Amino acid sequence: MAKLKVYIKDNQHEVKIPVGIRLLIRRCCQAVLTTEKFNHDTEVSVSFVNNEEIRKLNKQFRNIDRETDVLSFPLCEGDHLEINSENHFVLLGDIVISMEMAVKQAKMYGHKLEREVAFLTVHSMLHLLGYDHEVSSLEQRQMREKEESVLDKLGFAKDTSYLTPDDQE
Repeated sequence: MAKLKVYIKDNQHEVKIPVGIRLLIRRCCQAVLTTEKFNHDTEVSVSFVNNEEIRKLNKQFRNIDRETDVLSFPLCEGDHLEINSENHFVLLGDIVISMEMAVKQAKMYGHKLEREVAFLTVHSMLHLLGYDHEVSSLEQRQMREKEESVLDKLGFAKDTSYLTPDDQE
């Protein structure tokens, strides 16, 4: 089995990170890599930020001037893998999660913060592997199915609150 290094940074002070979240994020990253049969030693960086910081990043990198829940910054494109020259791990990319938004969405969707952070991590990991839900409704549906499959394997029951009426057919 390939090795996984997940570097987690808490760059915010608004939300106290619950015990077990860091382990959950590592489990989510591993579950996505396993499901996608990505058999390379891999490094991923995850940062917790507040709404102000994620809004700045969203404006800087996507030209969208509002906060969002998660941003993904993949380092690999197509078949090109970015390799760490010291340990030869694939540098998959960076995940940035707004913990303020995660708390808000967990309340809005009626589930625990852990489930929301798991969803955001799985969603972002799929982006790091090249999935894009903004291209077509078919790709959006395929990505949602993969997300729910991984979350189900992690012990989170299917949650249709993320699905639009078209997705629930």
